[in-house]
Amino acid sequence: MERRLLPQINSKTSGFAYTVVAVALLATTFAVSIIIELVGLKNTEDGYVYLSYLASPVALFAAIAFTMKFRAVSFKAAFPVKCRPKYYLIALMLVFGLLFSFNRINGWFIDLLKLCGYKQRDAGSYLPNLDGGRVLLALLVIAVIPAFFEEAFFRGVMLNTVEPSVGTIRTVFIIGFAFSLFHGNPEQCIYQFICGCAFAFLAVRAGSVLPAMAMHLLNNATIIIFAACGLLDAAGDLAIPLAAEIVLGIVGGLSLIGGIVWLALDKKPTVKCVKGGIKDFFAFAAGGICVFAMLWLLTLFGVGA
Repeated sequence: MERRLLPQINSKTSGFAYTVVAVALLATTFAVSIIIELVGLKNTEDGYVYLSYLASPVALFAAIAFTMKFRAVSFKAAFPVKCRPKYYLIALMLVFGLLFSFNRINGWFIDLLKLCGYKQRDAGSYLPNLDGGRVLLALLVIAVIPAFFEEAFFRGVMLNTVEPSVGTIRTVFIIGFAFSLFHGNPEQCIYQFICGCAFAFLAVRAGSVLPAMAMHLLNNATIIIFAACGLLDAAGDLAIPLAAEIVLGIVGGLSLIGGIVWLALDKKPTVKCVKGGIKDFFAFAAGGICVFAMLWLLTLFGVGA
């Protein structure tokens, strides 16, 4: 209960962290672009892809360190780790369901964007060469490192500072929104919003950041392994027979529903919203929201692509 007794554990700190990470991401992206220009990397080269992926974790690390130092947030309050083993099983159920059932809905959203003139990128352009042992490097840079730092920031620092002020239910949706907007990817925003909410719901019920971190890692790693095995088409969907896709979709849907119901039935009490909590969050997060919304729109309309 320590995090609810400290005055700095509030929605102002969470919103502040979101604005800080936006500034940090702009700075690291600029630095990476200079390195890429000096080295002369093309956007089809592995070095370009890896450097692009590393900009985000560096920004997240900087935002975590700065927020905890400036707002005097303790490590224990930001990163609770102890939880019951059942939450890791629930994490497995949720990530299986998201990967094999809900991801299809994202394809429908992309079709809607195309009607508005959006040009979808080839899924392969987001990934480096995955032949042979190179897949291990890809797993480290694209799965392990992002999962660790994104969860440490969103389901660690942000979630554990905002929940005491805005309440458990609102926290789930606020973190889902912030997580999706942070990625600035119109193609994945629906899927990332649902993932962000699921990760947040798991974290608040478990009282630990670790199950969500494991869930995030599995999600990213599975996509990379599927791509390395040639199981993804150009759009990033599973290239399997329709019958197998239907079966996986049904089983995945049941797994997702089961995991959510299991969490919903958890006896852990929910936190209620306090007056002014939501307003304080958006007031302090406004800078970050504006930056990420602008980047999202630039990507949507293909500026700089």
